[in-house]
Amino acid sequence: MSKIGVIGGGIVGLSSAYYLNKAGHQVTIIDQSDLKDGCSFGNAGMIVPSHIIPLAAPGMISKGIRWMFNSQSPFYVKPRLNGDLIKWGYHFYRSSTKKHVAKSAPELKSLSFFSKEMYQQLAKDLPFNFGYHERGLLMLYKSKEAEHEETEMAKFANQQGVEAHVLSPDEVQKMEPDVRVDVRGGIFFPGDAHLTPGKLVPLLINHLKEQGVKFQPNTTVSDFVIEQEKIKTIKTNTGDLIFDEVVLATGSWSGLVGARLGLSLPMQAGKGYSFTLPDVEKNIQIPSIFIESRVAVTPMGTSLRFGGTMEITGVDHSISMNRVKGIVDSIPKYYPDMNVAMPQLKDVWHGLRPCSPDGLPYIGRSSKIMNLTIATGHSMMGLSQGPGTESWFLKF
Repeated sequence: MSKIGVIGGGIVGLSSAYYLNKAGHQVTIIDQSDLKDGCSFGNAGMIVPSHIIPLAAPGMISKGIRWMFNSQSPFYVKPRLNGDLIKWGYHFYRSSTKKHVAKSAPELKSLSFFSKEMYQQLAKDLPFNFGYHERGLLMLYKSKEAEHEETEMAKFANQQGVEAHVLSPDEVQKMEPDVRVDVRGGIFFPGDAHLTPGKLVPLLINHLKEQGVKFQPNTTVSDFVIEQEKIKTIKTNTGDLIFDEVVLATGSWSGLVGARLGLSLPMQAGKGYSFTLPDVEKNIQIPSIFIESRVAVTPMGTSLRFGGTMEITGVDHSISMNRVKGIVDSIPKYYPDMNVAMPQLKDVWHGLRPCSPDGLPYIGRSSKIMNLTIATGHSMMGLSQGPGTESWFLKF
């Protein structure tokens, strides 16, 4: 049995702690927050093996440049003279190629499908219901350009072994009997699933505590003492901590924490927003993504969550209501009978997604530090890939 410290209490860190604890290890989770919020709480709750294209892909540079001049656009990079951002942007540019996509897709597929299998098992094993459903995912589009891109994507997905069906407007409508849908068409991925993060995360934290996992919230890691290529001591604001093994799952802060270890983990925080409508009388049945506006829509019981945007603005917790308005304004374009009012600032959730420059997570043993394992950089896919991540490194 090893004494293991997991730095980071998001879904990746919690998943790591769950499986490490089951394997008989003594686990402590260290997090700088109070663990009552974070990127794992208010996200879209989608489990999406269909997402086999990394963020760094052909066309993203040109789209990003166009979107930068629209205050309501789904993607924005805040221009600033910052060495880390410049380095990240350079690697993002170098990775946005067809060759990178072809190489990355099988790896993302493998990780995502394994993670879905883990969720299926968790739904059976955990002593609580976290709203897990396998209803698939609808990618909805209204323009001819989006139709071409998405049908090509469906073709590529099928070639990779990910089932995808191109649907006509009537076929889309048949899948949503309670809500009128106005689209040119859609792609249906039957292998996708969804859950309610607001149930999963707090209930999993309580379950881990009951199983003996220790938690140290409001604990900031300030430095590390490294001896003989191993982390000997983790220095924090609450005192020194000593473990046999360390898992780095610090999300958007991984670049900063990694630098204290002498590691290069290029990372940018991609801010996203969401808001949730309670007690929706006529709800959608299948989670969907509005292609043109990059808005994710997920039914969660009787509630309905809308989420979107990707703001590369650094570790910044300000909320741009203009971008929230972009989400709100997109809704009646796809669901014309949904008159959704602009939410108040207090009802808007935001989270910082950890975005690596090539769109792939950092997973595995450090080549420099013998007792360090890295599990971070999942971008928008942290919830989707969280439980599966442990399979890449659970070899203590």
